[in-house]
Amino acid sequence: MDVNDSNFGGEVIHKSKQVPVLVDFWGAWCSPCLTIKPILEELEREYDGKFILAKLNVDENPVITKRYHIRGIPAVKLFKNGEVVDEFVGLLPEQAIIAFIDKNL
Repeated sequence: MDVNDSNFGGEVIHKSKQVPVLVDFWGAWCSPCLTIKPILEELEREYDGKFILAKLNVDENPVITKRYHIRGIPAVKLFKNGEVVDEFVGLLPEQAIIAFIDKNL
């Protein structure tokens, strides 16, 4: 799901109180972002409801980008109970992303 400055609270913060929400902070000009996107989308399907994937374009959503101190992308943050519980920056191999998810679920 795509999120933005105006719906982030409901779609990420609120929903993360029921199920973990993995937020992909990305930019259209960022080639690593375009590489990680299909990996995250496939993992969301494979994990079948164990987490929700939300995508936020940093160029179009400066408020949330600033609030979460995004300085490099792709930046991936995992929210649980309304809070960031873990994160990574940059393109990781798929196995490392799986390990990141498994560690936090």
